[in-house]
This record gives sequence, structure tokens and C-alpha cells, in this order.
Amino acid sequence: MIVSALLTSVGINTALCVLFFTLYSILRKQSSNYKVYIPRLLALGASRITPFNLKQLIPSPDWVAKAWSISEEDLFTSAGLDALVFMRLITFSLKIFAFAGVIGILVLVPINGWGNQLEEVDIVDFAGNSLDVFTITNVNSGSNWLWVHFFAVYIVSGFTCLQLHHEYKYIASKRISYFSSCKPQPHQFTILVHSIPTSSSCSISDSVESFFKDLYPSTYLSHVVIRRTNKIQTLLSKSKNLYRRIAQLRSNPTQQKYKHGGGIFGFFGPKDNLIDHYGKKLEDIEENLRLKQSEASLIAEVCFNFSNNYEARAAFVFFKSRYGAASAFHLQPSINPTQWITEPAPQPHDVFWPFFSESFMKQWISKLVVIVVCISFTILFLIPVVIVQGLTNLKQLEVLFPSLKSILAVKFVTQVITGYLPSLILQMSLKLVPPVMGFLSSIQGYISHSDIEMSASKKVIWFTVWNVFFATVFSGSVFHQLEVILDLRDITGKLAVAVPAQASFFITYVATTGWTNVLSELLQIIPLISSLIKRPFTKQEDEFEAPSFFYHRDVPRVLFFGLLGITYFFLAPLILPFLLVYLCLAYIIYRNQFTNVYTPKYETAGRFWPIVHDSMIFSLVLMQLIAVGSFALKKLSPASTWTLPLPVFTLLFNHYCRRRFLPIFTAYSAESLIKKDREDEKDTSMGEFYNQLLNVYKDPALFPIQHSSNTDSLVSPLLS
Repeated sequence: MIVSALLTSVGINTALCVLFFTLYSILRKQSSNYKVYIPRLLALGASRITPFNLKQLIPSPDWVAKAWSISEEDLFTSAGLDALVFMRLITFSLKIFAFAGVIGILVLVPINGWGNQLEEVDIVDFAGNSLDVFTITNVNSGSNWLWVHFFAVYIVSGFTCLQLHHEYKYIASKRISYFSSCKPQPHQFTILVHSIPTSSSCSISDSVESFFKDLYPSTYLSHVVIRRTNKIQTLLSKSKNLYRRIAQLRSNPTQQKYKHGGGIFGFFGPKDNLIDHYGKKLEDIEENLRLKQSEASLIAEVCFNFSNNYEARAAFVFFKSRYGAASAFHLQPSINPTQWITEPAPQPHDVFWPFFSESFMKQWISKLVVIVVCISFTILFLIPVVIVQGLTNLKQLEVLFPSLKSILAVKFVTQVITGYLPSLILQMSLKLVPPVMGFLSSIQGYISHSDIEMSASKKVIWFTVWNVFFATVFSGSVFHQLEVILDLRDITGKLAVAVPAQASFFITYVATTGWTNVLSELLQIIPLISSLIKRPFTKQEDEFEAPSFFYHRDVPRVLFFGLLGITYFFLAPLILPFLLVYLCLAYIIYRNQFTNVYTPKYETAGRFWPIVHDSMIFSLVLMQLIAVGSFALKKLSPASTWTLPLPVFTLLFNHYCRRRFLPIFTAYSAESLIKKDREDEKDTSMGEFYNQLLNVYKDPALFPIQHSSNTDSLVSPLLS
């Protein structure tokens, strides 16, 4: 790719950035768009209507200053520790790439440009130069200037490890402080037990009570058996859909003129008003729903004949102390490790009620199925990657499509096709990955939304690394890519040849995917379109729920850009300015979104950070292995030899961090638990807390619901 093609891509994306900023500055001021741009503030009670004035039509950057001025403590208070950890990921990346950028742009780029291994830089026709002349490939083989790259690799690796240690230590301390300062939380006194063995002589509820009373007589408090509510959830979904349909009809009187006919094919028999028709259906569904709720909640408890129909082989078990709950989790309850399996309970609002893991065997089979599906999806996704690589090769396009030769002769068209279109196609294809991985994680048996998102985050990270980075680097047919990736002989040499060759593609990928993605997050395109469609059928005063942040979508994206920056900082330093622009945009935009848009669905107290740390270590080791191969390829054997200890030191550093910090993110120490339990002994309100604890883990499907307006006693809620 030549410089002019890169400038074309940058120009298009810069224009999109300016357009998105301008549109957001105007749209956010319109009261009709408040549900899209400040839903969190509306949920906290902010006014929904603002008098119109002409200033609302003039774009202004005042929101940038507000987002910049938010302190870390304010962010932690409003959005939680998980949001703070995400922002620390962005600031950490900014520090790393600002430091690497100084070395890369001021030192390495001139050295690469002075070389003539490929060709000399044409100062007169600068835009016509190939981007490859600014990479390490252009440095002459055996040149002593390569030692500058060698020292740069060591310096940036050391600086990155120091920053990783600092961040791990800081977030671990914030996690401990958060636990020490928070009030008693239900999940701290609760464990989940599943794979409960069944018995013909007693119900699952009786089995749980006798088992834990016998093992933990002094700390056991009570339990709640989880019910099978799939049918109830189906009825709930139908009732909600009908209720929304009735609300739409009431808000649009013109639709009420249409009649719903009875009789054959709707042409014969009496006709009812649509609202009346749907209202009767809603009442019937609600009556059936209440009967099912009563059976699941009451009959299963008092009549053993019905218990096995509604009781799942899982239960939440409550203890009188945090230490008691932690002991029950860490000690294997049963001689048979496939029965009475325990795990920490999530927060009540974090529970994923349709969880899949009733038994050890079901959970094992579901994980096996998900692995097979993930591998198949990964291989299938190589098809758009191959298409993208075909677009970056102009000669290959001319061979495949001879009829396009006249069009491809136009310089601007060529620049758009080779510089902008490949990244755009890959970006659109990657939109499917986070939802697919989220769905696959949801059927693996995880019992909380947070665990599902963390599992999905890992899947998306590795999917992106293998399918975007390695598949792009080792371009060619699908089978050729698999053969090269799986053949580990001389892997450093293969990486040293292939990775610099794709530098221009990844530079445009950062500008196209990074910049536009983070700005589309600001503009909230899909929620905005959805709001415009729904607006005629809803009222401004209607209740709504502020959205939560999708960590499994955005954390992997930032980490993948981190991999590109670390890998290419010494190979093609020109990527660093584009990464810094992306990170600066992300820093402002995500602070704005956490303040105005997103409400935390759960709080893991920073458990996402070990995923970040491991990903950064992988990026460092990959970069160091590429450096080994690059110096060997450039016939500077001493530099290649002296780079070999670097990945070893990095892995030793990672081992130290795992031993020093990872246990803090896995479980809280006995010292912390006992200290909090002793504080609770002096708290007179703990009795009331224990009483509430018995009700907080109730399946939302069993809560009474009534959308219909009928107040007859036969259709009033049966459950209080």
C-alpha cells in the first residue's frame, strides 16, 4: 500500500469522526433523544423535557470538558469498580503507546526510512512511497542500526512490565478496599450448589437441608431450591409482548379501527376491537401464568408428588457468616466430586436464571459442544478474511475480475478499495462475533451474567487474535493458513517474514475499525434508530431501563489494538499515532458514556483485570518472538541471540504476578472475611439482613405480574 492510499483512508475516517461529533453534539440536546443519550441520568430522576431554544441546534464541545473533568473517585462512585478497571485499561494503553511512540516515531521511523533494502524514500513524491519503506524490512541486512531496534524492544518490554505490575497492584488494592468498605452483601453469605443427588424418599429441598445442617451445624442458615421455570418464562414473554402491542394500539388510535374477525378465515362471525381482543388473550395468559407460578412456588414445597416436576437439582445455600460460606465453597462437600458441586453465588441481580448446569454431565457436554461450535465458527470466519486479503492485492483483483480493469485504473478508486474497503468489510463481519460468543457462553452452565461476559470476553479475544491477526498475517487459502499456523517449526522466522508484510493493512484497520467504532459508540446508532422507530408508539413518560455496558464487546477490542501496538511498535512504528488517536477518543467517549448512558448490571470488583494482564503478556511474548526472528532474518545473529532471554524473563514476571496478585481476584482472604464478620457482630441490623437474605434469591419468573386491567378476584395476583 502506498502513502496516498493510507491518507485516503485516514481522510474518510477523519471526516466520519467530525460528522459523528457534530451530530452527537446536536442530537444529545434534543429532549426527544434523552432516552438514547442520557438514560442513566433519566433513571436517576433527571428532567425528561427541556424547553426548545436555538442553541440546541448548534454543536458544542462542552460535553468533552465535562467528561475530561470527571475524577476517578466520581467514576468509581457512579459506575462502579468494573468501569474504573476498564478506564484503567485505556489509560494504561495510553501510557505504553505514548512511551513507545516517542521511541518509534522520533528514532525508529527515520532509521527505517534511511535504509534502502527495499527502495529509497522519494521525498519529492512522498505520497507515492510504499508504506513498507518505513518498516524494519527496509533496513539493510546486517546493519548496526538494527541494534537500536534491539534496545527499543528491551526498553519497551521493561516499561510495559513495570506498568503491568503497577496496575495489577493498584487494582488489587482497590478490590480489597471495596470489600472492606461495602455493607453486607447477600452473595457474600451464599453459595450455589448443583448436581444434588436425588432420592426417592425425600425432596431435593429436604436433602439440601439435612446435608448442610449435618456438615455446618453452626454456620448454616437456610436455603432456596431453584425451580424449573422455562414454561413460566415463555408465558411471561408472551404477556409482555401482548402488553406492548396493546400499548402501541392505545397510543395510535388509527390502528384501532382495524377489526379482528372471527369465524372462518376471519370473514364470518362477530368482529372485536383489536384492543379488546388482545386484552382478553392477555387475561387468559395471566391467569395461566399465576397458576403455574403457584404450582412452582407452593405445591413443590408442600407436596412431594409434585416436587420433582418443579425442583431443579440446584439450590442457593445461606450461611450466618462470610467465613462459613467461603469454607463451604472451598472444601469439597462430597466424596464424589461430581455431586454437591459448589461455587460462589453471584449478586442477586447478576443471576442468569435460565442457567444450564443442573448436573455435572450436562455441564461437561455443553462445554464440549461449545468448543466444537467455536472451532467451526473460527474456521468458517476465515472466508471473509481471505476475501479481505484479496482486496488488498490489486494485481490479484485484476486477474480475478478482468472486467474491472478500467475501474481499477482510476487512482482514487484503487486507493479506496485497497486502503479503506478491506478494513470496513472485516469490521462489519466482526460485529457478529461478540453476540455469538455471548450466546455460546450462556449455554455453558455459567450462573451469572458476569461469568458469561468474562467467558465471552476470552472467546472474543482469542477469536480475534487467531482470525484477524494470524489469519491476515499468513494470508492465502484457508488450508494454507491452518497449515502455517499449526506447523510450529521455525515459527519465529515465519512471523518475522509475514507480520511486517501486513503492516499497512493493520494501520488502516486501526483507523477504520478503531476510530469509527468508538465514535459509533458515542452516537449510539442502533439505539437511536430503534428510538426513532418506536417513538410514534410510546410516550415520553413511559418507564424504561438504562442499558448496561457490554464488556465482552469492548474489552477484547481494546486488547486487540494493544496487541497490534505492542507487536508493530518496532516493526512499523507508524501505527502508533493512529492508536494514540483511538485511545484518546476512547478515553473521552467512554467516560462520557459511563456517566450518562450505562447503569451497572453487576459488580465483579475488577475481576476482568487478570484477563487484561494475560492478554498483554501474550502480546509481549509474541512481539519478542517476532523480534528474535526479525534479527535473525536481518543477519544480526548476536541481537537475535540476546533477545531470546526476554520472553523467558517476561513469563517469569507473569508467574510472579499470578502468585502475588491473582489469588486476590479469585477469592477474599480469611483475614478479610473474619474481620468483616467480627464487625457484623456489633451491627444490630444483621437480624433484619438475615431475614431479607432468604428472599433475595427468588426467581423473577415467580414474581406476581398483572398487565391486564381486570381487577376481578379470580385474576388478581395469587402470590404476594
